[in-house]
Amino acid sequence: MQGVIDRPSPNWAVRAGGQAPDMVILHYTGMVSVEAALARLCDPAAQVSSHYVIDRAGAIFRLVADEHRAWHAGVSSWHGRTDVNSSSIGIELVNPGHAHGYTDFTEPQMHALLLRLDGLCSRYRIAPENVLAHSDIAPDRKSDPGERFDWQRLSRAGFGLWVAPGPIQPGETISLGQTGRAVTRLLGLLSTLGFGLDASGMFDAKTERTVCAFQRHWRPQLIDGRADVSTMDTLTRLIAAIQKPR
Repeated sequence: MQGVIDRPSPNWAVRAGGQAPDMVILHYTGMVSVEAALARLCDPAAQVSSHYVIDRAGAIFRLVADEHRAWHAGVSSWHGRTDVNSSSIGIELVNPGHAHGYTDFTEPQMHALLLRLDGLCSRYRIAPENVLAHSDIAPDRKSDPGERFDWQRLSRAGFGLWVAPGPIQPGETISLGQTGRAVTRLLGLLSTLGFGLDASGMFDAKTERTVCAFQRHWRPQLIDGRADVSTMDTLTRLIAAIQKPR
């Protein structure tokens, strides 16, 4: 297995209730180099960290021990849980991100990530659907690891959930400002998947950002925050895949 380079960060705490992690949250660093990312994640003044950083050559840095609570999720929620840091392991992938020339993740980086996920998910019995994006748990604030990340490849290896996105085609589209039964159904499906939404019956700005987050992860061909036929089809089949007896 890929060796791990210890680069301890002082930015950690005890997991609430002593719980073991049952989620993995994937991020990109959004910085121009691995050195800049490591410096920030190890800076006490920054008050941020992750358990691991994987650079573009495939090197894996361990900043916080698995049993500790790293500070990577921020204000976030999934299935009603708001202390995501206490129940997750955070992995940062070195990538400049949308603000600095977003690019594809490298083959060595993806290979190293799969090796790390194999060990973590086996050790902590993390379900495939609990390998998530930062943008999933914080759609109001985050867009990482973004639409260039290969979730399909992860799913083939047994990590993360994926169904083939529905084809983009003409048809009914639910969008900002709408109300009614179609919106209520959309909100219910997104909440069932795990997103934190109120059953207000209103397609508001928060709903639009949540649909963008869904598309960024599961229907990356078009990210516009509009729940079109393709988005609804993909969302419905994704939930069916989760609920299928194992």
